[in-house]
Parts: sequence; C-alpha cells; structure tokens
Amino acid sequence: MTFEFATIAPAQDRRVRRTRAALMRAAVALVSERGTAAVPVSDIAEAADVSRQVVYQQFGDRDTLLLQAALDLVREELLTHVVDDSHTPAGRPTALAMARHFAEHRAFYRAILTSSSAFALNKSLTGLMLPVNRQLIQQASGERHDPHLVEDLATFLTGGGAALVNTWVVDGEEPLDPEEFSDRLMRMVSVITTAMGRPTTITHDEESRR
Repeated sequence: MTFEFATIAPAQDRRVRRTRAALMRAAVALVSERGTAAVPVSDIAEAADVSRQVVYQQFGDRDTLLLQAALDLVREELLTHVVDDSHTPAGRPTALAMARHFAEHRAFYRAILTSSSAFALNKSLTGLMLPVNRQLIQQASGERHDPHLVEDLATFLTGGGAALVNTWVVDGEEPLDPEEFSDRLMRMVSVITTAMGRPTTITHDEESRR
C-alpha cells in the first residue's frame, strides 16, 4: 500500500536535521506534559538547547513547529507500523495501529486538536488517510462506480473517520481503548461498504417527486 503524505520535509544538512528533530521532540514532550499547545517558544528552545532565534529560523512560528512535530510523530511512529494486509476485511490492522498511536500520545494530540493548529493538523492527516480509504472503496465497489464517485466516497469516509477520532481523543473516557475504538471504526466502514454493494431502491412516491 502506498501512502501519500504531502508534508514531507525537504532534504537538509545533518546539523539542521538534528536541530529540527530536537525541537520537535521538545515540543511533543512539553505539550504532552502540560496538556496545552500554549507552550512558550522560549521553553521549547531551552528544552532543545537552542536559541529562540533558531526556532523562528527553522519553523517560522510556534504553530508551524507544533504541526510539523505532530506530522513527524505520525511519520515516525504510525506509518512505520501500519500493517498492509489486503486479506483482512476493511483494514482493521490499519485502524488498530492508528488507534494505538493516538491513545499512546493522547495528551499531545488532544492539546493540538483543541488549539489553533487543529484545522491544519486535520487537513494533513486527511492527506494521510485518504489513500487508505480510497483503496477500501475501490475494493468494495470493484468497477461499479466511476472514479469521481469513488473519490467522493473516500473523502466522506475519511472525514467521518476523522470526526470520530477527534471526538475519541478529545472527549473519550480514560483510559482510551484502542481495540474497542477499532471495532467502532470497522463497523462504520462495514455499513458503508455493504451499502455500496446494494442497488438503491426508489419508491413510486420518491420517483414522482423527481
């Protein structure tokens, strides 16, 4: 399975990569510890043992740093553990890997998802999950639907899944249960993909209203 991830950092020299990595690790640690995205840039810089100026040089502002830290966390800890098993119905290994990742880093993601970076994070994560859901829709529909409808259905499924994840991470009861949440996601996917295989029946009344 090939994942499309739009926000990939360009090649940089080794020292710059180390500095960026240190800043992103510090951002994740401090946001997780304090439970808020409103961590002063000076605190992040101090934890990474660099100056505030370096933060602005590398990321421009704190929100961009937090967004990039979240995406780097997804790349490093989620994408490398996503299981590609086309024989498993509806991709439960992918759902479980995702649920475990968000549960493990709940404090960090909850802070970001309730901050000004929430929209940007959701948009970027949509770019991650859309190819996965597009493949699910294609497998479920075969050749019955045109590419535009497949894309719309994949976008719909991705948006619905994102809403569930956000609600679960932000408002779910402690401790989060990745197994139970994966089952919820799979039930949603099953209902949608099963409905796709059924012809729509239009009643006489519905037809007369057309």
